[in-house]
Amino acid sequence: MKISYNWLKQFLNIEWDAEKTGELLTDLGLEIEGIERYESVKGGLEGIVVGEVLTCVQHPNADRLKLTTVNIGAEAPVQIVCGAPNVAAGQKVPVATVGTTLYTPEGEAWQIKKGKIRGEESHGMICAEDELGLGESHDGIMVLDADLKVGTPAAAIFDIENDQVFEIGLTPNRADAMSHYGVARDLKAGLLQKEVQLELITPSVSSFHVDARALRVEVDVQDHDRAPRYCGLTISGLKVAPSPEWLQHRLKSIGLSPINNVVDATNYVLHELGQPLHAFDAHKISGNKIEVKTCKAGTKFTTLDEVVRELHEDDLMICDADKPMCIAGVFGGIDSGVTEHTTNIFLESAYFDPVSIRKTAKRHGLNTDASFRFERGIDPNITEYALKRAALLIKEIAGGEITSDIIDAYPKKIKDFEVRLSFDNAKKLIGEEIPKETIKSILTSLEIKVNNVTEAGLGLTVPAYRNDVQREADIIEEILRVYGYNNIKTTEKLNASISNSSRFEDYKLQNIIGNQLVSQGFYEIMANSLTSPKYVELSEGLNTDHNVKMLNPLSNDLEVMRQSLLFSGLEAVAHNINRRRTDLKLFEFGKTYHQYDDNREEHKHLSIFVTGNKSEERWNSPENPSDFFYLKGTIEAVLQRLGLTRLKSAPTKESMLSEGMSFSIRKKNLVDFGLVKKSVLKHFGISQNVLFADFNWDNVLEMAQHNKIKFNDIPKYPEVRRDFALLLDKNVTFEDIHTIAKKTEKQLLKNVNLFDVYEGKNLPAGKKSYAVSFTLQDELKTLTDKQIDKIMNKLQSNFENKLGAELR
Repeated sequence: MKISYNWLKQFLNIEWDAEKTGELLTDLGLEIEGIERYESVKGGLEGIVVGEVLTCVQHPNADRLKLTTVNIGAEAPVQIVCGAPNVAAGQKVPVATVGTTLYTPEGEAWQIKKGKIRGEESHGMICAEDELGLGESHDGIMVLDADLKVGTPAAAIFDIENDQVFEIGLTPNRADAMSHYGVARDLKAGLLQKEVQLELITPSVSSFHVDARALRVEVDVQDHDRAPRYCGLTISGLKVAPSPEWLQHRLKSIGLSPINNVVDATNYVLHELGQPLHAFDAHKISGNKIEVKTCKAGTKFTTLDEVVRELHEDDLMICDADKPMCIAGVFGGIDSGVTEHTTNIFLESAYFDPVSIRKTAKRHGLNTDASFRFERGIDPNITEYALKRAALLIKEIAGGEITSDIIDAYPKKIKDFEVRLSFDNAKKLIGEEIPKETIKSILTSLEIKVNNVTEAGLGLTVPAYRNDVQREADIIEEILRVYGYNNIKTTEKLNASISNSSRFEDYKLQNIIGNQLVSQGFYEIMANSLTSPKYVELSEGLNTDHNVKMLNPLSNDLEVMRQSLLFSGLEAVAHNINRRRTDLKLFEFGKTYHQYDDNREEHKHLSIFVTGNKSEERWNSPENPSDFFYLKGTIEAVLQRLGLTRLKSAPTKESMLSEGMSFSIRKKNLVDFGLVKKSVLKHFGISQNVLFADFNWDNVLEMAQHNKIKFNDIPKYPEVRRDFALLLDKNVTFEDIHTIAKKTEKQLLKNVNLFDVYEGKNLPAGKKSYAVSFTLQDELKTLTDKQIDKIMNKLQSNFENKLGAELR
């Protein structure tokens, strides 16, 4: 949410700089995520001064250029080459001096420099409207008032707006702060705790009156549950035109595009007071009647964005005598809005049920400024005041007369909340005793009425617009955020309890493996568990029917819970690659979610992503691209760290990998890993190879608990190594050799290692050469040559008989 500081100052006469104010707002719970500068004229006309053209003659080397001397208030006049047809001696003109930065209509910056044009020096530029950002005309230079003083900065004579805009990360519960007035109200309470007492200035509506009762629109609210309060009036004889500059500046500063004076006025009041309004063209209201009701399911309705929508039976609609005109609190219809031909309007101000609006907005995939506020709950008691404020503003900028009494359909008043506060409970939750007078002062500054005071506590009335403050704990939170979390002293005593937990606790093993991966240059990511339902279509192994769907999705791209960690990880990979971070090593601990008939399941996973080079590029190190064996070594190191070493490998069955392997123990799959398919990568706009590993963390945890640490004394007797160079068929794997060797000699053979592989020249077709080492050791005595030769002969014989091997 954007809040203009200049606009905020209309409510509070505060003299603090924006950074200091932002710090206080953050302390109050309205977190400032950034402060942007807004300039109605980009650059703020800095470097532009009033100049007087002293002489103007034809350029000696160009027919369309003039050579001028201009007094800009410096020690001596400057020479400027100008191509405008209307430049003449005696004019007062805007001059961009040397070093000034100007901006194109597209926002690109360029600088005025001293130079030569067709052989004549030019020390600046005499500017047209569009070159300064003050208009669109480029027919000639601007000619200023002759009474202006030479050298006066242009910023002092033109009505430009310089503002600072807060970007507030508003939490969903703070519906009361969804406007400049709401933020100012909070800021006033915070300032009071800083001993800065300021008056909260609200727009006056005392001049409101009905000019003539000439146009009455009847209102019939048929669904008071969904529309507890509905107000409206008519304004006749207005003229739709562009808004005045001050209003356009206010809207532009918070990122809104001005439309016309009527619509802009309703948007202005929306962001000023937090009350959404809607203006209907009164001539388009059939039967001069407004009906607030639901329509039949399947009714077709075309909204302002020209999309034909099918209504739900629970969608609250604003209708006339014949047809629906607007989705209440969400979006207007294409045929009922204000146009340049509108002269009479019906102005609506209402309070709609938040749950109803939220469901309607989500059903139709709409998120508007109005629905954003209605679905969180606005102030039901500001409805009429905001209507008067908007009506007066429209009269001021669009003319016309108020031609009906205010219609206020409010049969059942929404009550304030009664809450009891115990001082003892406040002290217990806060951890410190706050003086009672301070508590009363804070609550009063938040417009929470203190009804009665006892030694034990307070009886309070909370205004209806604070729908997030209905319990004692909520009251205490309000006290604490205004008092200041930083003002609560840290206790000198630290209490801790000792828990008897297993060394195989999930979080402990996660920390161990996480630290190991980080030490290897990996970065941990935390992706959203909500994802797009379309990702499931990228995999043959995932099923759309197994998606866990959200009842209230935030958007179309966040409708379901993820079935795989691959897609959210690839989003992170693509995001980094698009920002020229192509060498990536990432990992994530997360969960996947699945719907099976009436049952839902969630499973823990560890995902690893590797792409690009293993390490950063250096002058003394060639490119070292990550490959399958690098990922395989990382995976084996993870499992080995957990004591999982007796791994059985097999080709992976994971459908999103073009090639890969899986490791398992006791038929429990631990991990699938390999190269992600090109078709999957293409969906994310990734053109380089990505290696992916998916650990079934539930199975890893289960197997890790079966691991028992074994230890032996360090052997006193030496080990012996012997090597074989074996000529084998290409389909023979090292695992085959390892298995036969271990079965051949179970006691003395300690290690089998493949240290060289050769294929190609001087070998028969279909053959390869493996260089394998064998480590032998007897822990009780020194091995003799006779024992060693016997074992090696037996190994050779088995390799020859079972694998068709030959010694080279």
